[in-house]
Amino acid sequence: MPLQNRVDPFGAIHAVPERGLFTGNRGIIHDPETRTLLRKRWALPAWIICVCQFRNVRREPMGRNRPGGKAGWTELFFLDEVTALAAGHRPCFFCQREHATDFVGRFGLAFGFDEPRAPMVDKRLHKERMASGGQPPLVTVPELGGLPDGTVIAQGDVAYALRAGTARKWSFAGYADPIAFDRLADWPMRLLTPATTIAVLRQGFAPVWHPSADT
Repeated sequence: MPLQNRVDPFGAIHAVPERGLFTGNRGIIHDPETRTLLRKRWALPAWIICVCQFRNVRREPMGRNRPGGKAGWTELFFLDEVTALAAGHRPCFFCQREHATDFVGRFGLAFGFDEPRAPMVDKRLHKERMASGGQPPLVTVPELGGLPDGTVIAQGDVAYALRAGTARKWSFAGYADPIAFDRLADWPMRLLTPATTIAVLRQGFAPVWHPSADT
């Protein structure tokens, strides 16, 4: 049975077979004895995105990965970086320093900080991300064209990623065929990707997409 460690764009954590391209964490939120989640869904305001392979390090997901047999950080998995950003995570400085430096640098450009730091990003994201209590704002069809590629929106419990002037329905297996924005006009929509991250995307940050988005 799959572990409950797959994250959707809303930031919710599920047990599904598909793993995705990226891992990451929100601190220690699992019981290593049963390899199940605790009631809390985050332990730190720093929610990060990591690569799945780094320096030949091997971990037992939701196991005991700290010295002395203690629980290490809880491995979460994402379809792609677009998904992880929508859920409120940002790149990790340990395993993908160049990408994380680019993200934080563009954050500085967006908000006028000469010396931006990751904790500044984390503080803003923690107030905005849906899974830590943020309230996603409504968005209208005319506004979709002004949003950067990589933004994720939702109608009810269905998420769509925006790319090249189209919307692509999200699933744990990948993206569906692109549809025109006016196909979404019948129901209210919310912005899942936090406002801080959207500002970084506007500055040219290029997230990694799942290959299904290229069809």
